Amino acid sequence: MDAHALKQQIHDAEEIAILDVREHGQYGENHLFFAVSLPYSVLELEIERLIPRKSTRVVLYGNRHESEVITSACMAASRMGYTNLSILQDGIQGWQTEGYATFAGVNLPSKTFGELAEHAYDTPRVTALELHQWLNDDSHKIVVLDGRPVPEYKKMNIPGSVCCPNGELALRAGQLAPDPETTIVINCAGRTRSIVGAQTLINLGIPNTVYALENGTQGWYLADLQLEHQSDRLYPGEVKDEDLPMLRARSAAVARRHNIGTVDAPQVSEWLSQGNRSTFLCDIRTPEEYARDKLPTIVQHTPGGQLIQATDEYIGVRKSRLVLLDFDGIRAPVTASWLKQQGWEVYLLKNPAALEVTPRPGNHKPVLQHTTTLTPADVSRFITNNPDAKIIDTRASMQFRKLRLKNSDWAIRPTLGAAAPQNKTTAVLLIGESQDKLQLLAGDLERAGHTDIYLICMDALSISRCGLPVSDEDDALEDHACIDFLFFVHDRHQGNKEAARKYLEWETNLISQIDEQERQTFSFDANFTGANNEETK
Repeated sequence: MDAHALKQQIHDAEEIAILDVREHGQYGENHLFFAVSLPYSVLELEIERLIPRKSTRVVLYGNRHESEVITSACMAASRMGYTNLSILQDGIQGWQTEGYATFAGVNLPSKTFGELAEHAYDTPRVTALELHQWLNDDSHKIVVLDGRPVPEYKKMNIPGSVCCPNGELALRAGQLAPDPETTIVINCAGRTRSIVGAQTLINLGIPNTVYALENGTQGWYLADLQLEHQSDRLYPGEVKDEDLPMLRARSAAVARRHNIGTVDAPQVSEWLSQGNRSTFLCDIRTPEEYARDKLPTIVQHTPGGQLIQATDEYIGVRKSRLVLLDFDGIRAPVTASWLKQQGWEVYLLKNPAALEVTPRPGNHKPVLQHTTTLTPADVSRFITNNPDAKIIDTRASMQFRKLRLKNSDWAIRPTLGAAAPQNKTTAVLLIGESQDKLQLLAGDLERAGHTDIYLICMDALSISRCGLPVSDEDDALEDHACIDFLFFVHDRHQGNKEAARKYLEWETNLISQIDEQERQTFSFDANFTGANNEETK
């Protein structure tokens, strides 16, 4: 498929999945705006989650000079049962040659949406220096809520802030700021979740004054202010029963304003059985709630704030149908309102407990005939008994750089063929941290004719303790070889102020890079400045 045809399909009425099958580092350097990252390294492990309907239009692309990888990825998808596959002619270079833009970074549609939302709603914001002054003014009642997931919050946070992920704000913010005179400031690491989180509370019509922290923790750091690390101030686990009716009324007002429809479990089951549209079932609650309730496996855990912030990590099909569930009627309507503005067809599930869906089991595991699995305890004896074996470390490149067995080489799936021995009978030892990924690699080697393959799961600790010579020299791989690692301002949180500035500049410039068709994907109700409904007071 040529670039012009793909551009037309991206913006027509039918579903399409655009898969960038290069590794994460390559994808993050430049990719199509609506592309979903699905590296060849994990294609069979993730494709059914991202593209549940096997007849979906799927277009794969990579680099022009890596046509073998693209073809292999296409064949892998075909083996998984996908029937409507195309390859972008001349890869991403062909797309660029025809004058279409490519983008650096990740989560492009969501981050661009956040920037557009700030302009559309004129979301109030406060600078790091202003917030610092407020926090040190005893007369100023203020609470800072960090809208990121707990693991991100623990890495670094604004001093005194409380972790309340964006998807939980509608349910829990009131308990964290019960006094209407308390000012609420929402922050994230950069911009998107600060903007969306603050505007969420404004749209709900809460009585507090609300601001987004301009540029998040990066803005705080660039202002030469100190961050905290490993904090554990988390949102309250329980919500007062007496608050629930009011919270539901607020969220219902937001849902009505954005015309969010509801469906029941039988309707969802019918949609799934029809097979002519892709339907994604999304549980937007906390990880603990999702793990507790044991819903059908077709229900994907998509925390509400992250589903808005990184939609392409959960939903691989443009123009598909999303069904959200939360069991409380408070969080899902708010998440749905933002997804609707992002251009998705989205519904609320009325009775999630009634879901009775048995998805077709995944079939990604290759049948291996010449492969043996070892344990870390076996590695020393194996290498002693097989001194000519080829040792290939398939862990992440940054992990390989830090520590590895001496005489091991690094390769991942796209580069495995070049690293494998020419003699197909030579023993090959594959080291990795995921048994599923190792089995994919073994399958590739067996298809290539190798007949003596061994797999072993080892992390840095087990490598350091195995009793074999190791190497920790940092020149094991040059940067250009680390195609799985995104160097794009990767150290903006580790003391590199220039990288932080570059990242924020990239984020704020996104809206100037998209074309009119991409912009028209999103829609906003610029007159929506709050719920403004008596039942929500």
